[in-house]
Amino acid sequence: MTKHEDLLHMLLHAEGQFVSGEEISRHLSISRTAVWKHVNKLRDMGYEFEAVSRKGYRLITKPESIDGTALQLALKSKTFGRKAIMLTSTSSTQADVLKLAEEGEGEGTVVFAEEQTGGRGRFGRKWFSPPGKGIWMSVLLRPELPLQHTPQLTLLTGVAVCRAIRAYTGAEAGIKWPNDLLIDGRKICGILLESAVEDHEVRYCIAGIGVDVNFDLQDYPEDLKQIATSIQIETGQTVDRTGLAAAILTEMEHLYFLYQKEGFGVISSLWEALSVSPNRQVTVTNPHGVIEGIAVGLDSSGALVVETQDGERKLVISGEVSWKS
Repeated sequence: MTKHEDLLHMLLHAEGQFVSGEEISRHLSISRTAVWKHVNKLRDMGYEFEAVSRKGYRLITKPESIDGTALQLALKSKTFGRKAIMLTSTSSTQADVLKLAEEGEGEGTVVFAEEQTGGRGRFGRKWFSPPGKGIWMSVLLRPELPLQHTPQLTLLTGVAVCRAIRAYTGAEAGIKWPNDLLIDGRKICGILLESAVEDHEVRYCIAGIGVDVNFDLQDYPEDLKQIATSIQIETGQTVDRTGLAAAILTEMEHLYFLYQKEGFGVISSLWEALSVSPNRQVTVTNPHGVIEGIAVGLDSSGALVVETQDGERKLVISGEVSWKS
């Protein structure tokens, strides 16, 4: 941990109280002049402080952007997010991580952007990613998996994000197969998993995650107002995006290692506990046609099991699932 990170850690844990310059100097083993330099470094990063003679320093506000230093302090992971690249604006974090993956970057590397100008969802759809309102990030994975098992990583990512949102914000998010998170039927998060394959083995995967965090209703274009929502809209509270991002990465690493150790069964159980899809009358549309029936759960591969009116159980590997509210 660098000196300014250590200083930030002290001030964050003081929870708005003053920390004396003498205490900081002693804790960091630096001079009072050096303390002032590190305070100014944090100011340059967007933190605001009150400095009072004989009292010391107290943190007033944190930067509104997702902050790399605070992220590292909040993470409880070993590798996921430990290398984090913060961008103000980019076309797509997926494309950024693709480039890093081809250059040999390690597993767990993540790219964040305050804004995406060309964010993508499933089926090539544009993902609305305005500045300062959400978490737009892509994570590099290097699993040792056959290609047919990669859909399981989509489900794993959905479980991780859903559990983190519930734990960190209290929002009652649920998962719609395979990779949308909903609150009361409206979408708050989408997940896009893309893979590079060689000789039928996965070289790497990129998990793109987009979470609508601090949107107000007026932030959405008209075509999204009826189908999308945000954590802030649903809870009435502004969410610390840095803290939520750290919670997502921490939970994602935990489940990823659990999956590698114990297999898909444990992920499947967690997914079904959080899912809003099972036991609904659904319509699945894919390139092969339309399937209608009751969604009864997942099979061992992660496919959605749909029981048709005549009692036949069909496995859905990909497609668009819809139902009537």
